[in-house]
Amino acid sequence: MALEKPYNDVPGTTIFDADMLRKGYHLNQFCMSLMKPENRERFYKDERAYLDEWKMTEEQKDAVLERDYNKLIWSGGNVYFLSKIFSSDGKSFQYAAGSMTGMSQEEYAEMMINGGRSIEGNRYKNEAGEKENG
Repeated sequence: MALEKPYNDVPGTTIFDADMLRKGYHLNQFCMSLMKPENRERFYKDERAYLDEWKMTEEQKDAVLERDYNKLIWSGGNVYFLSKIFSSDGKSFQYAAGSMTGMSQEEYAEMMINGGRSIEGNRYKNEAGEKENG
């Protein structure tokens, strides 16, 4: 019996729960491997060959190659593990967060300085008067 997940009703939100943990296990282990300089060197020498050593899905491998952080999160990546990719690329957490929201690093920083994203459009769908699952 599947557990009820009321948090699936929040637009644009992916919760890293037990199901996502299982889905992204090998992806997240790959990310952790980038903590070792010798693994980063092997990865950058031939990214695809290094990824093929991991039991990741093709979707996950493509998302790594594309540096599509949203796709990585949707395919089970935890942002704290994914940070190993963008920091290995010389990118900041702020840069990655901006790219996930369609903003530049500077636009993202300005939004956060000004209080963050508006709650409008980011509530539970049923709080906004919409039908659940609709």
